[in-house]
Amino acid sequence: MAQGETSGANAADAGGSGELNREMGFWGLVFYGSGTILGAGIFVVVGEVVGEAGALSPLAYLLAGLVAVTTALSFAEVGARIPTAAGAIDYVEKGFESRRLGSLAGWILTVANIVSGATITTGFVAYLGSFVSVPDWLATAGLVALLGIIAIAGMKQSAMFMTLTTLVGMATLVFILYVTRGSLLAAPSQITETMTGFDATAMTGLFAGAFLAIYSFIGFGDMAQTAEELRAVKRNLPRAIIVSIGIVFFFYLAISAALVGDGNFEEIAAAQAPLVVVVERQGWPGLPVAIASLFVIVNGGLTQIIAAARLILDLGRDRRGLPAYFGHVNSRTDTPVRATLVTLAIVLVLALFVPLKGLASATSLAILIIFAGVNAALFALKRRSQPDDVPDMWIGVPVLGTLFCLGAIGGQVWLWLNG
Repeated sequence: MAQGETSGANAADAGGSGELNREMGFWGLVFYGSGTILGAGIFVVVGEVVGEAGALSPLAYLLAGLVAVTTALSFAEVGARIPTAAGAIDYVEKGFESRRLGSLAGWILTVANIVSGATITTGFVAYLGSFVSVPDWLATAGLVALLGIIAIAGMKQSAMFMTLTTLVGMATLVFILYVTRGSLLAAPSQITETMTGFDATAMTGLFAGAFLAIYSFIGFGDMAQTAEELRAVKRNLPRAIIVSIGIVFFFYLAISAALVGDGNFEEIAAAQAPLVVVVERQGWPGLPVAIASLFVIVNGGLTQIIAAARLILDLGRDRRGLPAYFGHVNSRTDTPVRATLVTLAIVLVLALFVPLKGLASATSLAILIIFAGVNAALFALKRRSQPDDVPDMWIGVPVLGTLFCLGAIGGQVWLWLNG
């Protein structure tokens, strides 16, 4: 049975619609994707990356970018081939012609999105604590409640909110690059000096930083899951993924270089709000940056919750280990309210009780497994046929993407065995 037929049947059993409305356009998706990628990587995890890789942090982001760019191009084609909210579930199932593998991909990706939502929530609390004293549990619960209200309200409302917060975030990053321009210009010599003494310790730190940095790029997978809510999906989805990955790759390289260029990266690594610290170190007030950062972090958390809820929706409506109860789209909001509520509950528990670094590492490993599967699935699909109405990526793209992902997984196993 086709995806739409399966979904419709199960939605009927659940007592409501399983269909989503197409309310998002090209630029809405660009801001949706760019905002979630930047919110997770620059504003939350960058301090952890600097703590591992030190002066080589830009190289860590460059290595992570090899995984991200090739995989993003694979998502651009396979997302246009199979434009469903299930994302990797359907990509893997159709690529390998195995429902079990598709379901397994769905469960892994659902866990990754939920854990990522908790990671970003934890980062929000850290930034908030940099300028106002609020109990962590209260800030966490308040943020989760806010994200739930926006996510349930509708995709159109969520996209408008994300466009605004992403513009705020990009303006903030441009300001940070301006005030740290001296450090940014000094970064190449700092990296070169560190590379002259490159040893096993530095290599371990570089790989550990790159593995954490992979987490920073996961948003393009979430973009693909908006396929059932995107207008002109076969045209807009591939273009939006490519534009978004270009925007965030520039900012990751530039901001990480600006953070370590002056050689004083230990303070950045230890900071709860690293971008606030670097601005204050240049003699500028940090409060505006902290407030702007909160908006972008909220954006990232919202995207993860939306993506996880749509995965749970698909797992429920297609009977992939969840009851059809979760495969229901609310007739008033056109959103999967039941799936969103269970997502919020799990995010809240994880954010309250699991440390940030552990959350980011767990997310990276899960995402790498999914990325490898999606790349391999596209390779299999391209070997069978090449539709005329979707982008035709060079077949080496999914091959390289698969190899890069497997290499990163192997690198993390090596770090664990030698940690």
